[in-house]
Amino acid sequence: MKAVALISGGLDSALAAKLIKDEGIEIIGLNFKTPFCLCDKRGSSGCLNRAQQIAHNLGIELKVVGITNEFFRIIENPKHGYGSNMNPCIDCRILKFSKAREFMQVVGASFIITGEVLGQRPMSQHRQALKVIDKESQLEGLVLRPLSAKLLPKTIPEEKGWVVRDRLLDFSGRTRKPQIELAKRLKIKDYSCPAGGCLLTDPSFCRRLKDLIYHEGLNLNHVELLKLGRHFRLTPKTKLVVGRNRDENLRLVELRQENDALFMPLKISGPTALTRGPLNRDLVKLSASIVSRYCDLNDRREVEIVFKNSLNKEEILSVLPIEESHLVTLRI
Repeated sequence: MKAVALISGGLDSALAAKLIKDEGIEIIGLNFKTPFCLCDKRGSSGCLNRAQQIAHNLGIELKVVGITNEFFRIIENPKHGYGSNMNPCIDCRILKFSKAREFMQVVGASFIITGEVLGQRPMSQHRQALKVIDKESQLEGLVLRPLSAKLLPKTIPEEKGWVVRDRLLDFSGRTRKPQIELAKRLKIKDYSCPAGGCLLTDPSFCRRLKDLIYHEGLNLNHVELLKLGRHFRLTPKTKLVVGRNRDENLRLVELRQENDALFMPLKISGPTALTRGPLNRDLVKLSASIVSRYCDLNDRREVEIVFKNSLNKEEILSVLPIEESHLVTLRI
């Protein structure tokens, strides 16, 4: 008997896979890669690395599948709507389960395992949502949720005796204590934040995402840029991103595209900033004044800012820091 376990890198999926592996069933792990992992805001590698470590510790194979482009389309128009922010949780689960069903058929597995806990997430982990997700992904009866199985209808794996229902659990609600205690007993380590997480539930990130969709549209580079710095909308077509620390300054340079420009302070401490979109002389000066606002001024009135245009031609600008009252009107 073989099953596919969805391995997110979080605690719940690790526990679910371990419980069923201990029943003597061969487990193949499946991880879905998107740019919205909350465990690593600079990229989606945080949970992926943890998923790989969990698979290694459990002694199971892990297949990683990228679903970014398909997920972008869901974000723009989710059939089942959003949660409290821009989190299309039900549509997200349907997409992942549909991909898992296809993978299950390829590897000859008989059912799917997930770490979902009844009542843990308000949009996607109540009874009706679970029923909709299973039906629309064409997996009715084939999704086993070991952590809450005793609170849910019997699945085909239980009815056919592939797993013993009495050995499954009855976890529910948002508390993490039962999972953490079970992890200690099962010696599960190297998981990411216990509850996992998604940037699409972060109000600040979602404000930037809405602005991006409205003005520019979704692509991976644009989304990676959303995770960094302070964002300012200068015109409908031009945006400025100001780094908050050394790592973000370096990452902004890495994400720079062909037509992007850079701003950096000269001879004083301060951030690197990137503009994306058309620039005229007024916008260059405005961008420099915003950057100077975040420099270590040490009683200076004017600040020298290096402007590097899209052709890498440099110019030194002497500017006054922008007034706070003007700054707040531009901040996304």
